[in-house]
Amino acid sequence: MSASHKITSEKARRFTSLHVPGDPLILYNCWDALTARLAASAFPAIATSSGAIATAQGFQDGENTPLDLLLDLVERIVDGVAAPVSCDIEAGYSDAPASVADTCEKLIECGTVGINLEDGLSQGKRTLVDADAHGRKIAAIRERAEKIGVPFFINARTDPYILGQGSPEEQLVEVKRRANIYASCGASGLFVPRLIDLGQIADLVGTIDLPINIMAEESAPSIDELAKVGVARVSLGGWPIIAFSQAFGDATAKFAGSLDYSAIAIRHGS
Repeated sequence: MSASHKITSEKARRFTSLHVPGDPLILYNCWDALTARLAASAFPAIATSSGAIATAQGFQDGENTPLDLLLDLVERIVDGVAAPVSCDIEAGYSDAPASVADTCEKLIECGTVGINLEDGLSQGKRTLVDADAHGRKIAAIRERAEKIGVPFFINARTDPYILGQGSPEEQLVEVKRRANIYASCGASGLFVPRLIDLGQIADLVGTIDLPINIMAEESAPSIDELAKVGVARVSLGGWPIIAFSQAFGDATAKFAGSLDYSAIAIRHGS
């Protein structure tokens, strides 16, 4: 194993160890080297948000950010922080398992410790893909990561709730079915956006043998409530870039209206 792979492996093991049911890892999602450094000053691990990166770069979410640009941004993020970095690669930019594994190998080479991989996108269209086909992507990534020698964290995102297919009860049944397939293919964790019913979250935690990742939303249970039912990871998703944009916009408007430097100036030191 190369020295760089050894460092990445150590970071990947540290990242995995942070997924503790009842004491969830909080991921304050970033989109560039600056926001990664700011987030790393407060949290033990960093994750990108595909939506935030797309917004910051002038694209629509949904694999519209060019893959080469995404890889370059992630490499800059990894180089700028000591914390483990996980990357949101949406559906892997391909329906072909080998191609997705190639992309993940590039991410490992730049020091990334894990990914989010979603099953609700194919060829730019929001649709729930065949679970076995998605499982083959996960299996290909796992095989490639093991060949390299890095315990890559594959966070399998499943989208029955976000796509609104069926009743909440039917959605939970489908999430469980998919979770078992993904776990058998080598997934490290399960991410279920838009699942906000605390009873259903507790049910999922109790029946699926993977760390459960929930997305923070205004109507979602609090982090304390999620911890009490055994959630292992909470992602803030697009909230940080919304907060950042709002603060930047407010300061810009204040300065434009007053042309007073105090609207944007921050004194350094005493």
